[in-house]
Amino acid sequence: MKKKMLAGLCPALLLLTPNELLAEQNNATALTIYSSARAGTISPETFRDGGNGQNVPGYALVRQERNVNLEQARSIVRFTDVAALIDPTTVSFTSLTDPEGARVIEQSYQFDLVSTEKVLQKYIDNEITVEQQRGDKTEIIDGVLTSTSGNLILRKDDGSVRIVNGYSAIRLPKLPGGLITKPTLVWDIATNKLGAHRTRVAYQTSGITWWADYNFTYSDGKDANACKLDASAWVSIVNQSGGSYQDAKLKLIAGDVQRTQPAPSPRMMMGSRDAKMADAAPAFAEKSFFEYHLYTLGFPTTLPDNSTKQIELFPPARGVPCEKTLFYVGQAAPYYHYGSPMVERNFGVEPNKKVDVFISFKNTKENKMGMPLPAGRIRVSKLDTADNSLEFIGEDRIDHTARNEKVSLKLGSAFDVVGERRQVDFRVDTNAKWMEEDIEIKIRNQKDEPVTVTVKESLYRWSNWKISKNSMAYNKQDAHSVHFPLKLAKGAEGIVRYTVRYTW
Repeated sequence: MKKKMLAGLCPALLLLTPNELLAEQNNATALTIYSSARAGTISPETFRDGGNGQNVPGYALVRQERNVNLEQARSIVRFTDVAALIDPTTVSFTSLTDPEGARVIEQSYQFDLVSTEKVLQKYIDNEITVEQQRGDKTEIIDGVLTSTSGNLILRKDDGSVRIVNGYSAIRLPKLPGGLITKPTLVWDIATNKLGAHRTRVAYQTSGITWWADYNFTYSDGKDANACKLDASAWVSIVNQSGGSYQDAKLKLIAGDVQRTQPAPSPRMMMGSRDAKMADAAPAFAEKSFFEYHLYTLGFPTTLPDNSTKQIELFPPARGVPCEKTLFYVGQAAPYYHYGSPMVERNFGVEPNKKVDVFISFKNTKENKMGMPLPAGRIRVSKLDTADNSLEFIGEDRIDHTARNEKVSLKLGSAFDVVGERRQVDFRVDTNAKWMEEDIEIKIRNQKDEPVTVTVKESLYRWSNWKISKNSMAYNKQDAHSVHFPLKLAKGAEGIVRYTVRYTW
């Protein structure tokens, strides 16, 4: 390894060039990425034009192993090629060769990166040469730079001042010292073991996140409610940290990890799906880790700065049994219990006509699933057999979902099934502390096949209620809602009537 020694400086100064630090045989990089994005709220297309990496909703723990030579008892070591959005307070340096004897006396993070403005500021009160284009000729202006605020102000040899508004080029004698081209970590290291050391650097950086996207293909089952799904899942990784990671060992943490400060939130450039994901084996190995789940990629991957990469989360699961459900909520908006009985006749009776469509499945091995599902967006398509094209039929978001739990997705509203809800009568006696409400719900099935619609009613006027009359059986779901299962033949209309009495 080449070394540039600055004579007369103690401790020794080792300047490690990027080529030296990133030599494949010497270095190993590992990343563990955490996401603080709300499930399903990020799309690469949304941020295709770029943005601010500090707004990416996630962070990563970066670990890099590098070989360095410590030739004196005290050495200054500079590590370039770190993420621009590094959190300097999280940096740690360890010598794997001499973990007990080598220690860091002092560490710092230098980020005064070179720029035109900073270079010019270094030349205040120094002579420079400015080239200014005038027609097809170039005027050469020499003088001492006195200001860079707005225009350049030069003091000539005769004491006159020249204000230069616009220039084609500036010539400087040399690049001034004290400026760096990349963010740099600097350690003052003391050791009794001189020579080659294998070292590990670890730090946190913002500007990195990941999320899961699921693509399901829906097919009809043997009856109106049965269905099947072909499920695939992809991990999208955004790197806007200001650093690139070559052949990195990659881990992803799924779960709600507490931080004392809010994680920063995405800017991303479109990338490509990883070419290595064609293998039949799962790309990620999953395991429980503390109260979270850890996904470890089975092969190294490269994450360039300003990129989005997609990697298969698990192999496609085909023929997952599911159930399609039509769900009617007659109230236009959900209502909840209040501090006193809601005795106004027209409170909350505004009707809703839409019948919602849900599909659900159990996340079990028996159903060809059975893996912890990270939070993300699920897009569902269906094959049009007329031309064998997949057509989009809806999407929903899921939170982190454990094994053996039920997943329910709302895909939209039915076109040919219509609901109607109305208040038939309302009676109240505030002195006797009771009120009664008569409700009628009509569901019309205009499809050419029978359907089953679950009618949900929220009993929101007061906490103490009892259904005194009902035209069909119902299932009590919780303290303030009931379900009426309604089966309808093709072209048929079904009616649900009930009376509810509130007391207080």
